[in-house]
Amino acid sequence: MSPVRRGETLPIYNRIAVLRAEQRMSRAALADAVNVNVQTIGALERGDHYPSLDLALRICDVFALPVEAVFSRTEFGPLSAEVYPRTKGTS
Repeated sequence: MSPVRRGETLPIYNRIAVLRAEQRMSRAALADAVNVNVQTIGALERGDHYPSLDLALRICDVFALPVEAVFSRTEFGPLSAEVYPRTKGTS
């Protein structure tokens, strides 16, 4: 049973939807690429389901990114803020 359903507070956040959008990839295409049902991708994106380590690694392989770029225990901020951090005194 998923940790979400057990009521445990062990969140796993992800950037799957953002990465799919950047690649113009549908949920179905990602599901085919990692050999899961399309509903699994939707559940992952909503945070209703946590991936197995194997599935997380397969998803990361599709996007050619390390695990920590796709999944995190803390909420992701906007990617633009990480790429273009604002400095004090800049408008």
